[in-house]
Amino acid sequence: MKDKTTALTSFMKQRRMGLNDFIQRLATNSYACKHPEVQSILNLSPPQDAELMNTNPSPPPSPSQQINLGPSSNPSAKPSDFHFLKVIGKGSFGKVLLARHRADDQFYAVKVLQKKAILKKKEEKHIMSERNVLLKNVKHPFLVGLHYSFQTADKLYFILDYINGGELFYHLQRERCFLEPRARFYAAEIASALGYLHSLNIVYRDLKPENILLDSQGHIILTDFGLCKENIEPNGTTSTFCGTPEYLAPEVLHKQPYDRTVDWWCLGAVLYEMLYGLPPFYSRNTAEMYDNILNKPLQLKPNISNAARHLLEGLLQKDRTKRLGCTEDFIEIKNHIFFSPINWDDLNAKKITPPFNPNVTGPNDLRHFDPEFTDEPVPSSIGCSPDSTLVTASIKEAAEAFVGFSYAPSMDSYL
Repeated sequence: MKDKTTALTSFMKQRRMGLNDFIQRLATNSYACKHPEVQSILNLSPPQDAELMNTNPSPPPSPSQQINLGPSSNPSAKPSDFHFLKVIGKGSFGKVLLARHRADDQFYAVKVLQKKAILKKKEEKHIMSERNVLLKNVKHPFLVGLHYSFQTADKLYFILDYINGGELFYHLQRERCFLEPRARFYAAEIASALGYLHSLNIVYRDLKPENILLDSQGHIILTDFGLCKENIEPNGTTSTFCGTPEYLAPEVLHKQPYDRTVDWWCLGAVLYEMLYGLPPFYSRNTAEMYDNILNKPLQLKPNISNAARHLLEGLLQKDRTKRLGCTEDFIEIKNHIFFSPINWDDLNAKKITPPFNPNVTGPNDLRHFDPEFTDEPVPSSIGCSPDSTLVTASIKEAAEAFVGFSYAPSMDSYL
């Protein structure tokens, strides 16, 4: 039991690290570097796509590299419109804060990103991709909604739905694993969201419990679209090496072209974790974990149903051409016997009572957020625009890299 607790503690700490930090640690580990698959990964040449593993600082983009998605639709929005109350999340480029709009007293989750940090790691394409994907998904019940976005000289702001039922990661941490009916409910809502993204030719690529939230009733809300890949046709592929180590599909590790079935692998990994408490091929030794993903047969303990076993074997099939979902995508998942108790129309209409109710009392109820976030003071710089005298040339160039970021929905999107 002590070994399991140590492994779980180590796993939780490791999960809080970004992929860049993970690769840097891997590169300095002499034992890990000797592993042939790790050497192959570390020798990766940067693809044309924005690359998570590229940590070399770079100058701000030239005018020819600027991303222009059209004029700002909401030039009047500004940080001082909001009263920033609490930090509720953190990432590589900024923070997510609970905020109340001063004019209408509505609560929002405001994602605030530092432009200089994004540009330093060449991540502007991923950020713009997140904004693009958010624009497309305001009407799906299990995807977070974007109300609008705007920018100052040094920061980007996403004004998002405020979801306060807690991360699936947080609940898994507390309960270790879920009973099968609860895991099935969550897996079904996740699969519905992924199927919808795929219908828009979007591959999500970064499914993990930290990116899966519960709303105040206990329904799934998928968030964080920074690694989504747009414009992937049904038979299309991409090859960017990105994602979270525990959930990387074999074809991603092999640097082979991959397609939307990568999301079904990740669904299998998350379902496995919900049922067993750790991802399927997890090891504290990262080189060993990669080797497990590539070569170790899937091992399933006998405490799950045959239907769950069959689904996990289909989703965690190392050969993507044989993986469940490779032919008819979401239809294959939806028709699997494991999901036979699910009425999909009722599911999407949120008519099925969630197996767990977060029991939040209102927007100020932060019991399901990690105190690591909520105990942190709100930075005073979040709610104000920088003084014009402090805006340097480099910050101005950074601003130009995000032309078209700002967004406000048309009235049609609310009808």
